[in-house]
Amino acid sequence: MSIEKVREYFKLYGKDGDIREFAESSATVELAAHAVGVIPARIAKSMSFLTREGPMILVLAGDARIDNKKYKSVFGEKAKMLSPEDALAFTGHAVGGVCPFALPENVRVFLDVSLRRFPTVFPACGSSNSAIELTCGELETLSRSLGWVDVANSWDPTL
Repeated sequence: MSIEKVREYFKLYGKDGDIREFAESSATVELAAHAVGVIPARIAKSMSFLTREGPMILVLAGDARIDNKKYKSVFGEKAKMLSPEDALAFTGHAVGGVCPFALPENVRVFLDVSLRRFPTVFPACGSSNSAIELTCGELETLSRSLGWVDVANSWDPTL
């Protein structure tokens, strides 16, 4: 089970006990926000893409959307999201629980600046009913992010 891989991974950082599991689904931004008890923008959604360099996870704020022009400017190619089957095959996590943790070595992770508005955010932990509260610094470290990018639009900078 994917959440168990994430739990084992978090043990390395003493964070395994911080994973929250819910009786209800947290597979979408809205469901996760309800389960956690925060505004949807504070949900750190992980989106999976296939690039020339291989699979990639972009983590964005819950109210952000991929801006195709910005994405192409940063990554040099058109955004191509993975199918649910490919997301599971490449990341080890099923859609609804895709997260930037406990990934295969070849999966790159980038974080979008839309997340930086918040003191803490809530990414999934490998299942469709889990989350963890992390600072942006913790998210950057635990996801082994390759850096911060600006590839999103539609998010409210005043939140």
